[in-house]
Amino acid sequence: MVVAARGLPSGWLVLTTLVGGSLAAGGANAANMYVDRDIDRVMHRTRDRPLVTGIVTPRAALIFAAALEVVAFAELWRFVNLLSAVLAVSATLFYVFVYSLWLKRTSSQNIVIGGAAGAVPTLVGWSAVTGHLALAPFVLFAVIFVWTPPHFWALAVRYRDDYAAAHVPMLPVVASFTGTARRILAYTVALWVVSVAFAPIGGMGAIYLGAAIVLGGVFVAYAVHLLRESTASAAMRLFGYSISYVTLLFSAMAVDELVRHH
Repeated sequence: MVVAARGLPSGWLVLTTLVGGSLAAGGANAANMYVDRDIDRVMHRTRDRPLVTGIVTPRAALIFAAALEVVAFAELWRFVNLLSAVLAVSATLFYVFVYSLWLKRTSSQNIVIGGAAGAVPTLVGWSAVTGHLALAPFVLFAVIFVWTPPHFWALAVRYRDDYAAAHVPMLPVVASFTGTARRILAYTVALWVVSVAFAPIGGMGAIYLGAAIVLGGVFVAYAVHLLRESTASAAMRLFGYSISYVTLLFSAMAVDELVRHH
């Protein structure tokens, strides 16, 4: 939103966009727990979720998820704009029907394609400010889209046995450790390239460009180390850095804009 506004958007617009986006994401999360309640019962890391323990009934969870999406759409349409509302709810529909109900249980490319849902907030933020889309927000979409596989596959390495027990074909389940690490490295290099490419496409300055180069280089170093070491602990270190990476990259993006335009 800061990049789209070339400075600080109004506080009210930021608040209403974040509230609507959070409601839509919460609805998607609740719907996912409804869909996955059978496999969540099998996996150690999810067996304490409320639908598994019985604290929440499946019917109540589904109603709650649908209600959140309705409120999210109405809130974004009323206080932001229709395009942002459509994008936010479309991301939920894609996540639930394409990822959760279909790809997650049938394809090792589940998180690659399904990760598109998690990249849509970049489009929501941009359209909230401008009312339309352009090339720059789609490059930001690509940043999150390419970031998702190495981020999630690293976590899936740690919980490989859980996914195997639930018969979910996450890449670490169906491929060797080396094969998984190689794909993580390939996507990390692609992420480095796309993040740097956003500098000229998005009209960014030296602060962002420097951050993209350095942060991406460190990410690649973690991926190379994972390929060489091939341990779950190395995968979790990469996973931890991946969260810091995306936080710092987008923070640098905002700082770059604010310093140059104020």
